[in-house]
Amino acid sequence: MLIFGDAALLLLLALFVDALIGDPPALWRRIPHPVVLFGKIVEIADQDFNTPDLTAKQRKLYGTLFLAGLVFCSLLVGVLLEVILRGLPYGRIGIVAIAAVFLAQKSLHQHVAAVRDGLAREGLAGGRKAVAMIVGRDPEQLDESGVSRAAIESCAENAADGVTAPAFWFLLLGLPGLIAYKAVNTADSMIGHKTERHGAFGWASARFDDLVNLPASRLCGLFLALSAPVFGGGIGRTLSDMRRDAPSHRSPNAGWPEAAMASVLGVALAGPRAYPGYKVDDPYMNPQGRRELDASDISRALAAYRWAMAVQAFVVGLVAIAHVYL
Repeated sequence: MLIFGDAALLLLLALFVDALIGDPPALWRRIPHPVVLFGKIVEIADQDFNTPDLTAKQRKLYGTLFLAGLVFCSLLVGVLLEVILRGLPYGRIGIVAIAAVFLAQKSLHQHVAAVRDGLAREGLAGGRKAVAMIVGRDPEQLDESGVSRAAIESCAENAADGVTAPAFWFLLLGLPGLIAYKAVNTADSMIGHKTERHGAFGWASARFDDLVNLPASRLCGLFLALSAPVFGGGIGRTLSDMRRDAPSHRSPNAGWPEAAMASVLGVALAGPRAYPGYKVDDPYMNPQGRRELDASDISRALAAYRWAMAVQAFVVGLVAIAHVYL
């Protein structure tokens, strides 16, 4: 296993590589992305062990056993990779490359920016088309404010579970922690829904994903709060708003970065939303904030995201420096 300070230095390099290169489409057209492989495993398990002839109790048991096996195998793969790479000359370069693959700084920025650009170039139709790629709500019921709000919420939430959380688990447990986290997060995204099909089978994946994302969601909210002065706000005010609003979010984790982002930008996020087949009537994050949003607000959210990721990298750098000199 990587020691804490060593992991911090490698993580700092991985964050830099990911921010610079991201996910090259040419590479992943030739070989499957590891997250795609996780998705195939989850899909097979869903087909084989989540059949209509089983009772809800059986499906819940099978889903729990599947998750346990997935986590165990992911940890094992991570341990083997780390042991092998640490034994090779320049093997730490391989560790940095693998870590960078599982981070999503640049790709998240690109997907959210695509919504802004779609609104700017093609109007509402372009924005709806782009936002449908990153959120699950019904795009046809979104106006310009709704499209912009959805993109900003996605930016905030995925900053936590797409960047801060994998970084946190790599820092704590090295490649085993990083790979196991991404496996759990992929399972949750595919089967962790409160639907008739997945409510029982995906129960364990959803609950465990909530648990492993708990520290990173708070940290990401803190990183966003630390960027507040750049946008004319105060760190203390943003932290206060986040603590007030986040617990009212339907997710135990997504509310923290979303509430922080809402406070930093001075806008209202979340609130009533429409998904295919149903609607939710949730409270707003930062309810006193501006509710009429447009593409310029997405640009401001992306700027806040970049600042928060810079703060995160700075903190990781401090950990690495402390390991060298203390």
